[in-house]
Amino acid sequence: MASTTPAERIGAAPALRRLYVVRFAFAAAWAALLLVAGSELTTGAKVLLFLYPAFDVAAAVVDARSARASAPVKGLYANMAVSVLAAIGVTVAGTSGVADVLRVWGAWAVVSGLIQLLVGVARRPMGGQWAMILSGGISVLAGASFIRSAGQDDPSLTALAGYATLGGIFFLVSAIRLPRSAPRH
Repeated sequence: MASTTPAERIGAAPALRRLYVVRFAFAAAWAALLLVAGSELTTGAKVLLFLYPAFDVAAAVVDARSARASAPVKGLYANMAVSVLAAIGVTVAGTSGVADVLRVWGAWAVVSGLIQLLVGVARRPMGGQWAMILSGGISVLAGASFIRSAGQDDPSLTALAGYATLGGIFFLVSAIRLPRSAPRH
């Protein structure tokens, strides 16, 4: 693997910063809409449940395109594949009930959290990645919690709104912490 210079890594930061801000805005809006939809699997809730992992795929595509020259992208490709499976999985699970949706969402959160953690570690030299590393770890724990809550009486989708909100906040923190410009020589 070829190493990149600090200037190349920082050069990718503006695109990554914009993407992280968009991801924050999407997560916040999505969480609010899910709370409004409630915990029933209405058509609106099912659409929202599909949109979140589908948006994650699109964001990973944008991230991979902007990072191709300056950072490893294998983790992003893995994230795309896992998120495509999650979008399909929650669509299918939505026909069975909230518990099945939570199981699929939980499995996705665990796997994508591990990927996010690894991508954050690989991008550490870029700066601003500690929040992504922390977010990946929390995603793994949250995913396990979703899987566990699926087995309880009257499982609820509302915890997914908190998960999305916290994830969005971590994206915003990372956007703020990314370097603003390349160092001048």
